[in-house]
Amino acid sequence: MKHICTFILITCFVVSCGRPKIQFETSVSQKTVPVLIGKEHNVALRIRIHIDDNKEAALRRLRFSTQGTTDWQDIETTAVYYTGQSDVFQDHVLFGFVQPGAAAYTFNAAQTLKPGDNYFWLSVKLKPEADILHKIRFHCLEAKVNAVSVTPVDSAACPLRIGHAFRNKGDDGSAAFRIPGLITTRKGTLVAVYDIRWLNSGDLQGDIDVGVSRSTDKGQTWLPMQKAMDMGEWGGLPQDQNGIGDPSILEDGQTGRLWIAALWAHGKPGTHLFRSSEPGMTPSETGQFVLVYSDDDGVTWSGPVNITPQVKKPEWYICFQGPGMGITMQDGTLVFPAQFKDKDDMPHSTLIYSKDRGQTWQTGTGARSNTTEAQVAEIEPGVLMLNMRDNRGGSRAVSITRDLGKTWEEHPSSRSALREPVCMASLIKTNHAGKDILLFSNPNTEKGRYNMTIKTSFDHGLTWPEENQLLLDEGNGWGYSCLTMIDPETVGILYEGSGSHLCFQAIPLCDLVDNKKK
Repeated sequence: MKHICTFILITCFVVSCGRPKIQFETSVSQKTVPVLIGKEHNVALRIRIHIDDNKEAALRRLRFSTQGTTDWQDIETTAVYYTGQSDVFQDHVLFGFVQPGAAAYTFNAAQTLKPGDNYFWLSVKLKPEADILHKIRFHCLEAKVNAVSVTPVDSAACPLRIGHAFRNKGDDGSAAFRIPGLITTRKGTLVAVYDIRWLNSGDLQGDIDVGVSRSTDKGQTWLPMQKAMDMGEWGGLPQDQNGIGDPSILEDGQTGRLWIAALWAHGKPGTHLFRSSEPGMTPSETGQFVLVYSDDDGVTWSGPVNITPQVKKPEWYICFQGPGMGITMQDGTLVFPAQFKDKDDMPHSTLIYSKDRGQTWQTGTGARSNTTEAQVAEIEPGVLMLNMRDNRGGSRAVSITRDLGKTWEEHPSSRSALREPVCMASLIKTNHAGKDILLFSNPNTEKGRYNMTIKTSFDHGLTWPEENQLLLDEGNGWGYSCLTMIDPETVGILYEGSGSHLCFQAIPLCDLVDNKKK
């Protein structure tokens, strides 16, 4: 895997002028996390200074270089903070602050060091116009304790990729944002969809609407958020009993019409809709499968179209989309990944499809029991791959259909090739050097939602070579993601990251398909 992480250890014996001998260690470490536009503190390096005894010691200077940074003028401010003996970046005290004016920064101050470990953090704030395809790279050149300076022998850190703190707590008055979907339209517009969770981060049922954000410059800037789906106080119940969310988005490749699918919950306060829905067809009995559409590249959206009667059987407990994105097949068929709970309350991943431009919709059969949030890709003309969250845990389930979900066959990679911690993931097909490839993203773990990673397959998903995997964010997050091709050479990803409720990054495709580690 293309893993970006460094840890450098330097042991020093210092004799300070007129002072007793002090033994100390200095180490520099770095996590693979994005440096985000719109975030006040982006930790680039952690500096640990260990003092072995009670002799008087103070850190007097830290000096850094940005050699290897694409453009140091992307940086608005740089600061060093001290967190005492805590190795967590909180309750910090400012050690030094500079506004960049060159490719190197020097922080002169005086911070008394305690016996044991002392932690300092190099943090940057980016300019709003920082280029999202650029990288930030720092080297620690000097740490001066008392009167003696230490220059790490090899403190070259790895580059950190720039991204957007796309949506975060408090934006537009919302408590949380979750469940990303993302497409690139025929006009080149990026259209992102997500849950606006107004009161808390919990799932349906709750006061939740579907938000939309658009970018007309390949994700460099984003227009103000709008709401595409809001059921208001339908049926005389308050908004927190008419939540709608878990969106999925697709573009009709023939007409350019955009469709959003979402799950609407009516009533059932204080319960999780996936568990509280019951057999039946009415909003008071079961969650509703709802669509909206846009004919102006996502600027405005239609009223809700309820297709529950078309896609759900009365005996099923629930039927709704797989969040993320849908596709238009080469023959023009519109396809959303989907899921349902059968008459025995067992979940199955499936798909819904329309062969008449969205006028009517049909549902496939279950691809595999005890699976839910899925994504779909047309790996060959007429051949659909369904990549599924499997509640058994450990790895993704994968099935193939050649007849729009009437029948399914297990893919050889199922339950072996792609590990997962039971979480939503993303799958898209693209082309490189005249050949089809698959891209996949999820938390690359079996437990815990961290290590957000993009993987590449050159053989229709049979294998995912480690050298063609790229770690984006090793921190903990909610773990959902959605991929799109911004243009033929650039991958876009919107994901629930460690530094922002929703994070957006743009990745050169060559960074994934090149066998050389980055």
